Amino acid sequence: MRRILCVGALTMDTIFRLDRLPDGPGKVIPLDAVEVAEGMAAAQAASIVRLGGKAALWASAGDDATGDRLVQQISGEGVDCSRVRRVAGSRSGFSSIFMDRSGSTMIVPRYDPTLMAPPEVAPNLGGIDAVMVDVRWPGAAALALGAAKAAGIPAILDADMAARDVLDGLLPLATHVVASESAAKLVTGADTAEQAAGWLAVSHGGFVAVTAGADGCWWTEGDGIRHSPAPKVEAIDTLAAGDVFHAGFAVGLLEGWPMRNVIAFASAAAAIKCTRFGGRLGAPSRAEVEAFLIR
Repeated sequence: MRRILCVGALTMDTIFRLDRLPDGPGKVIPLDAVEVAEGMAAAQAASIVRLGGKAALWASAGDDATGDRLVQQISGEGVDCSRVRRVAGSRSGFSSIFMDRSGSTMIVPRYDPTLMAPPEVAPNLGGIDAVMVDVRWPGAAALALGAAKAAGIPAILDADMAARDVLDGLLPLATHVVASESAAKLVTGADTAEQAAGWLAVSHGGFVAVTAGADGCWWTEGDGIRHSPAPKVEAIDTLAAGDVFHAGFAVGLLEGWPMRNVIAFASAAAAIKCTRFGGRLGAPSRAEVEAFLIR
C-alpha cells in the first residue's frame, strides 16, 4: 500500500450547526456541535486512510495542550504524525465554524504567525510515494513539491483560494493541480470552471482538474477537457468535502486507475461526506464509496 505525505494546515475546529446563520448580534442555540482536529492537509490525510490508503502529515502545531490533542486525534485516524512540527511558545491553530441547515458556512480561523514560518529543510520522503500540499503553509508546500519532483513521485497541489502570489509560486512546482473553481478563476481570469481548466492546463502543462461543487469537475486528458458530473445528494455539510475529494484523487492516482475512475471515486467520496455533519468526520470508508458507485 502506497503512502502519501500531506503538507499544510492542522487546526482544532469547533463546528456549530445552526438553523440559519445569524444576521446580527445575539445568542444562538445550535442544533448540533462538534470539536474536531482538521485543517486541509490533516483532513486529507485522515480521509486517505479511510479510503484505503496510507498517509503521513507534515504540519505545524504549538507546544500547547491543543497541539497535543491535534496530534492525538489525527494519529488516532491511523495517520503518521511523526513529521508534525511542534513550535515552542506558539499557540496551535483553531477555528470557529458556523453552518446552517444547507451546509453554508461562516469560518473564523486563528493561526499564530510563528506556526506558518517557512521550514529550513524539505521533509524526509523516505517511504513516501506521493506528496500532496495545500496553500496554507506556502514555504513548506514549495519545499515538499520540489522534493517530490526531484524524487520522481507525484507532486499534487490543492490549489484553493489564497493570495495570488502564493498560487503563482506553487503552480509551476506541481505535477498534478486540483484547483477549486474560485482559485482557478483567480489565476486565469476565466469566466467558467471549464474555461479555467482549459486555460490553466495550457499555462501549467501537467495534469489539471477544477472542482466546482454541485456542478462537477473538469479535468484534462490528452489534448481535451473532460467533465464528470457531481452525484446528486442532499447536502447538509460541505465542510471538508474538497479535502475528501483530494484524498480520493490521491488514492486512485497512486493505484493507477484510469483518470475517469479516479475522478468518479473522488466525487463520490466528497458527495457522501456532504450528507454528514461534522467536517472530516463525515468522510466515508472505501467500502461505502464503492457501494455508492455501484448504486
